[in-house]
Amino acid sequence: MFDQFANEYDSALAQGLSVSGEDKQYFAEGRIDWLARALKQLGHTPRKAMDFGCGTGSATPLFFQTLGVSSLVGVDSSAKSIEIASATHSSDKARFYRFSEYAPSGEVDLVFCNGVFHHIPPPDRPEALDYIFRTLRSGALFSFWENNPWNPGTRYVMSRIPFDRDAVTLSAPEARRLLQQAGFQILQTDFLFIFPKMLKWFRPVEAKLVSLPFGAQYQVLCKKS
Repeated sequence: MFDQFANEYDSALAQGLSVSGEDKQYFAEGRIDWLARALKQLGHTPRKAMDFGCGTGSATPLFFQTLGVSSLVGVDSSAKSIEIASATHSSDKARFYRFSEYAPSGEVDLVFCNGVFHHIPPPDRPEALDYIFRTLRSGALFSFWENNPWNPGTRYVMSRIPFDRDAVTLSAPEARRLLQQAGFQILQTDFLFIFPKMLKWFRPVEAKLVSLPFGAQYQVLCKKS
């Protein structure tokens, strides 16, 4: 499906996000910043990372700049997106593959995934999680980000984005259940992005509200036991 949106992905996403007053970079940086904070608290310093469902690879610089990883592999189902990611962000430290081209080998310290599972048909989600589980080394972490269907603003934004209109969302409890069934140990669940730009003066208190299911997105941080 995403091959047809690869070239227009950014403009389609911007159309949906415009109601928040922010662009995709704001949210991308917010996710990685929050993950970096969590990793620091856990004393976890990942060297090898994977961006599962990397799309066109636009988040790639953040893995190096904010998380300080030494290498990154991006995987996606869209051949066109991988082509764009490779042309734009490929280096001796970053490589991009279709899912079928990458063989999990239990060597990755951190897998990051944002807004991917609502595009995966529910019957296929356990297989996707198994792929991630086999990618990670023992004790490694999985940062699972998804859109919060309990947030009315999230549902409205998704309705404005062509490739999100038919998505099957999953709540944080559903995500935790799937992750546990896949063999992951849940460490924490955080809800982020509560206030739109017009209410940005309230954002400093968001860090104290992450346990409440108000945010537009949530992260389930878990570990391969």
